[in-house]
Formats: sequence, C-alpha cells, structure tokens
Amino acid sequence: MKTDHELIKEFQDGNHVAFDELVKRHLPETYGFFCKFTADEIEAEDLAQDVFIKMFKALKKFRFESEFKTYLFRANINMSNTYLRRNKWRNLLHLDQAPEPGYLDTSHEDGWKRKELWDAVAKLPSRQRMVVTMRIAQEMPYKEIASIIGISENSAKVNYHHAVKALKEKLQD
Repeated sequence: MKTDHELIKEFQDGNHVAFDELVKRHLPETYGFFCKFTADEIEAEDLAQDVFIKMFKALKKFRFESEFKTYLFRANINMSNTYLRRNKWRNLLHLDQAPEPGYLDTSHEDGWKRKELWDAVAKLPSRQRMVVTMRIAQEMPYKEIASIIGISENSAKVNYHHAVKALKEKLQD
C-alpha cells in the first residue's frame, strides 16, 4: 500500500487515480467529522465534497512539510469555520420564517443547543477552536492533537481547559 505522500507525488505528476485513492482512504473520516459537527448527513456530504474539491486544487502545491492527514484536518477545520459563518448569515436572513408567537416546538431543541455550542466554539481563539474541535468532534487524544497542531501535549490540554471554561461562560449567559 502506498503512503499518502507517494500518492500525492503521483498526483502532482499527473496521475489522477492517485487522488482518487487518497479520497477513498480519507473520505470516511472526513465525512464522519462533518456528521458529528453538523448532525446533518446531507450537509456533511456537501462539506466533505467541498474539502476534497479544495484538496484537488491545493495538492498540486503540497510541499511535504507535514503529514497529509494534518493538512486535511486543517482543511476540515477551515471548512467548519466557513460553515459556521455561512449558517450565521443564513439564520439571520430567514428570521421571517420564525414560528408564530405562542407556538413551541421542542423537536429541534437539541439542534439549537448544538448550533449554539458550535457558534460559541467559532468565536474561540484559533488554537483553542482547533483543539476543541479535534477533541469533541474527532475524539482525538491530546497527544495526537498536539502532534497535528505542532504544540506540546500539555499545551493542548491547557488550550482545551481554557476553551471549555470560556464556552461555559458564554453558554451560561
């Protein structure tokens, strides 16, 4: 089995089948990340597809300074931030579709709580946002988070602790 770097090199040399192999190898994890992040399979499919479309363009300039998995995960984080910003505007633009006063539908309460949480995560400082996203959505151990971001394991733990503290404060308001 070829390594990710070997496949990327082949892709850079014009072999599009190598890119297909990268997608097959990493699509389940990327899709799973977005499923947990959005709680919507259709949105998750769209976001995963968008990430790999961007990867198709970006891998032509890949410099092999990091692992592909790290590079892909950073792309997932960036796409999730874009998704949060886009949905923030979408929700503001559709306020006219709010239910009539007095009508209480609790079926979407969990979705709202999840959205509120991820909106708060989007407002965290960049490093804290990355650590929290990897820890919550990907259930990664601190050691792996530290390796991907390029920080110590203790720093990953501290960033997570500060992020959780900030999220608790934001969500209590």
